[in-house]
Amino acid sequence: MREKAIENKIKQYLKTVEDLYFFKEHGGLYGTAGVPDIICCYKGRFIALEVKAPDGKATALQDATIQRIIGAGGIARIVRSLEEVKSIIGGVDETKEL
Repeated sequence: MREKAIENKIKQYLKTVEDLYFFKEHGGLYGTAGVPDIICCYKGRFIALEVKAPDGKATALQDATIQRIIGAGGIARIVRSLEEVKSIIGGVDETKEL
């Protein structure tokens, strides 16, 4: 499955999650390099999702940004499927710590 198709499925799902806010970070001239594709706030938790195709690899800058978010107490993951996102959201529902 292509990255854009995975991203679209994830965004459609996130629209259905009650009390969840998200936005799509658009790269390019006005975006910030390395920022994950989808930024969320759910139950007071900051969640950043870098969407990749099954064979996609994160850049060094993306990896560094993910580590900075985690270091700051947020949740940041590279995701390759809707199921991974559902697991992350479910983890927030189950516990305050991931």
